[in-house]
Amino acid sequence: MSEQAALKQKISLGSRYWRLWTASVISNLGDGVATIAYPWLASAVTRNGFLIGLIPVAQRLPWLIFTLPAGVITDRVDRRKIMVSMDIFRTLITTVVAFAVLARQGALPAPNEIAGGLELTTDGALYTIVLLASLLFGFAEVLRDNAAQTILPAIVEPANLEKANGQMWGIEMVANSFVGPPLGSLLIGIAFALPFFFDAGTFAVAAAMVWLISGVFKSDGAAEAAGKKIDWKGEIAEGFGWLWRHPLLRPMAIILGFMNGLGMVTFATFVLFAQEVLGTSAFEFSILGTGAAIGGLAGTFLASKVSAKLGSGTSLFLTLSASVFITAIIGVNSSWIIVWAAFGAFTFTAILWNVITVSLRQTIIPDRLLGRVNSVYRFFAWGMMPIGSAIGGALVVGSEVFFGRELALRMPWFVAAGAYALLLLYAAPKLTTEKIESARAEGIAAKEAAGESGKRGGVADDALAEGGVPGAPPPIDD
Repeated sequence: MSEQAALKQKISLGSRYWRLWTASVISNLGDGVATIAYPWLASAVTRNGFLIGLIPVAQRLPWLIFTLPAGVITDRVDRRKIMVSMDIFRTLITTVVAFAVLARQGALPAPNEIAGGLELTTDGALYTIVLLASLLFGFAEVLRDNAAQTILPAIVEPANLEKANGQMWGIEMVANSFVGPPLGSLLIGIAFALPFFFDAGTFAVAAAMVWLISGVFKSDGAAEAAGKKIDWKGEIAEGFGWLWRHPLLRPMAIILGFMNGLGMVTFATFVLFAQEVLGTSAFEFSILGTGAAIGGLAGTFLASKVSAKLGSGTSLFLTLSASVFITAIIGVNSSWIIVWAAFGAFTFTAILWNVITVSLRQTIIPDRLLGRVNSVYRFFAWGMMPIGSAIGGALVVGSEVFFGRELALRMPWFVAAGAYALLLLYAAPKLTTEKIESARAEGIAAKEAAGESGKRGGVADDALAEGGVPGAPPPIDD
């Protein structure tokens, strides 16, 4: 067997890999159901744009305040056990929400009544439960996602990380955006609480599948650090300092932070925009996600080829340019079909960005620092999301006083499009192909010099072959 064929087998075969793959499919199916259930529930509880926007603020706030400690934990604890624990925790949170909705189900308006822009009084008790659940869910998501992303380099050779990430994201996209949302609209039509019970079940099954993956998934420095008192400040500072001194990852993290923040400016109140401007029903709202799924699948199969053809820097420039034009197009139109197509284009470029940048980070960051540096990167990249959500909700409420309801719901898209254009001008000279490939080569050479290339996260070689925001259909860039 050739070396290339052997590497391919490591990605596509092995019981542990397929358990991880299956867990990803199941949990993302639940996430897809949630993209319909949570925003539709929020819009059935309140019609206030600021209160709607406050829910994604709560969900994303942990990325701002907990990301750095999560990186320290990820570098000290078995990453598989972190994933299992957080999936169990998310099961419990979602179950509480499901029973709360069940208890209030008779008082909630029907899905079709909500789609018509129904006026209603805010249900303070249920809104508070959803808000607190979103906050707790966010904390679990921070730790779980950081652990999940740092496991993959322990399974796949550096040269195949782009392909491995692409394969995993492909099936995630199908479950999350193509199958899950229509299923969610069907379940919510039967009973408002049903999709939440379903979502809780998917987290439980995913936890079981990850638990069945045998092996130890600790960083190279975890054994040395075991039993020692955690120097939170020192360990966070080490990860922060490594990223801040890196001439490429530092601006890349800052640029991504603004991209994600602007994305949340638009999607904080997207459910109201979809209902009142686009005129979507629950089912049509779910169909919007299939546009994102088609674009994501195309990105999964073509991203590596596009990057090779255009160059990594040009590909990132394409993503930023698309953000400007697509955001503006959505803001000025009233057809959900056009938005469906725009989501497809947006998601294609988002996958292109993710495949290049995530694989780059996994390649060049030393394994002993991978959890912490990833967490610092995500502190910048995801920490802007709650800020963007708050701005989006405030824009709608403030604009409504002067421009009326419809223009107020469009205003976040106009503001974001202009800000994306300014960001493009800033980013273009910093994210060039030459700089990206130079950083990749230097990172691989440094790992080889440190003797990390054959370790891949401290997992024995014979085990290597086996292994976002409710209501926002496009994926968040990572």
